[in-house]
Amino acid sequence: MNDKNSIAVLPFVNRTNDQENEYFCDGITEEIINALTKIDQLKVIARTSSFVFKGKDTDVRIIGKQLGVSAILEGSIRKSQKRVRISAQLIDTKDGMHFWSKKYDRELIDIFDLEDEISLAIAEEVRNNFGHFDIQQHLVKPSTQDVDAYQLYLKGRSLQLQWTPDAFKEAISYYNQAIALDKNYAMPYYANLQCYGLLAIWGFMPEEEAMELAIGNLMIAKDIDNTLPEYPLSFVGRFFWGEWDFKNAYIHIKQVLDISPKHIDGLEAMTELCTALGAFDKAHVYAQKLIEVDPLSSNNHYTLANIYYNQRDFKKALDKVNYALILNPSFELAQHLQSFCLIWLNRKKEFELSIKDSTFKTEKQLLFEIINEGRTELPEDTLKAWSDYKNNHGLIVPFDLYGLANVKNYTLAATILKEKISLRRGQVLNFRHDPFLDVLKSEVDFELLHESSLAVSEIGVMVTKKDEPNRLLNDEDLILLKEKLLSFFQEEEAFLDPQLNLKAVSTVLNINTNRVSYLVNKVFKVNFNDFINSYRLKHFKSIALDPKHAHITILGLAYDSGFNSKSVFNTYFKKIEGQTPKAWLNAQKI
Repeated sequence: MNDKNSIAVLPFVNRTNDQENEYFCDGITEEIINALTKIDQLKVIARTSSFVFKGKDTDVRIIGKQLGVSAILEGSIRKSQKRVRISAQLIDTKDGMHFWSKKYDRELIDIFDLEDEISLAIAEEVRNNFGHFDIQQHLVKPSTQDVDAYQLYLKGRSLQLQWTPDAFKEAISYYNQAIALDKNYAMPYYANLQCYGLLAIWGFMPEEEAMELAIGNLMIAKDIDNTLPEYPLSFVGRFFWGEWDFKNAYIHIKQVLDISPKHIDGLEAMTELCTALGAFDKAHVYAQKLIEVDPLSSNNHYTLANIYYNQRDFKKALDKVNYALILNPSFELAQHLQSFCLIWLNRKKEFELSIKDSTFKTEKQLLFEIINEGRTELPEDTLKAWSDYKNNHGLIVPFDLYGLANVKNYTLAATILKEKISLRRGQVLNFRHDPFLDVLKSEVDFELLHESSLAVSEIGVMVTKKDEPNRLLNDEDLILLKEKLLSFFQEEEAFLDPQLNLKAVSTVLNINTNRVSYLVNKVFKVNFNDFINSYRLKHFKSIALDPKHAHITILGLAYDSGFNSKSVFNTYFKKIEGQTPKAWLNAQKI
């Protein structure tokens, strides 16, 4: 079922022969997604899920079902020297009908104004067709005055999103070029910080050098603009993953979500923090929000699977991680979690199939035999390798710790666990709830290994705004404005103007467009376009039955009634009358 007020923005198509412009098209798409995300009561699908359909000729009705949205925005961009031409169209995912389209041709220097104009137009058309929500006056503010710096940032962003060490390094070079053109442009500094942090965490850059560069970029960025969600997010990695300081991590994650409630990185961090603390009910709330706005992200489904796994609900965990692997078959962490679920469920055939082309096949096989087949000893070479625990920190999963603990080598296992916790190794962040470490709880006091600075009771739960938007008009105002609106439509026949829009009505009523939309939805229980079209349909039916108009075509009569689109007229007519205009007219003549 699709949410009524919801949209996915598909990647804009590059209409030039220059593949270098591909990054620009992707960047503009992401900027519009980010702009629309600022509207509280509009569900906007995140970049990861929207970009699944890049370059694919998938029916929008299928996309709508997969993403759970009512509207799809698709379009194209043609960039030539200092000009840009953007074509955009909104499509109803229920029937595939185009209900809005527009072309924009501007100087590149006006790119932020153009992004704002397009975003506002899209939001208003979604509201006109599906139902009321409040829209801010502006959704995009200029982040730099230098359009060349902006394009360099977009190029760097396109590389960063490839998620490889080489791409990160190349992205940094573009971010630095953007900074060279505009030293007061905050976003490339924040982006540099992210790249350096990931290079350090992944071991592709000396940690001390990377952190020094990251902090240097952060210090400059915060002085330029510390109102962006990227500012508090910059501290999350350090406090959460680096220091296991859950209290400070929570404070900064909450700041991210206060600024941007749908921020994917913020939602993911809060989910993982709740999981680490064992606040599973709260973790589920944030995980579900993640999946709601980014339903085709394999990482999000893996994150949800990990919650179920730590709750010992291995069947549900397996279902979720299997779906994550459908979305991304090469996702290594998901492959490991799938194998672990199958170990605990003792599904040997499925397990053997899961590790066939997997990394750490030998280690997983050992764990299966230890947990399910009574194996109590490790091969001598394995025991020797795992005993050298100080050289095993690079393991993405602590197989050494899992194996030793479950063959009851408690002393060495406890030593390894203490070592990893003292070094704040992310592989054991969830040690309190890890099924493979249950056997150690009788040997080691887990609470003494790491004392959380944050209590579960201190974590707030995100409240999803499903209720009616803020009351914009009182009862007295609603009555007065209702009469004024009806007079405008019934006596002045405003609906006959095919260009009639919310702005024109707001001018007549002397209230802003948010209040007009609220008035129509609250009083008449319909969206703005259906309200107008109901009058147009009534007028069409009256003139269509008048013999003096017999010489005019059905479409001509529709246009005379204020409809400005054949498809809109036919679709609305059939929705209300249950038949085509021609069939209805013929029935009236019988």
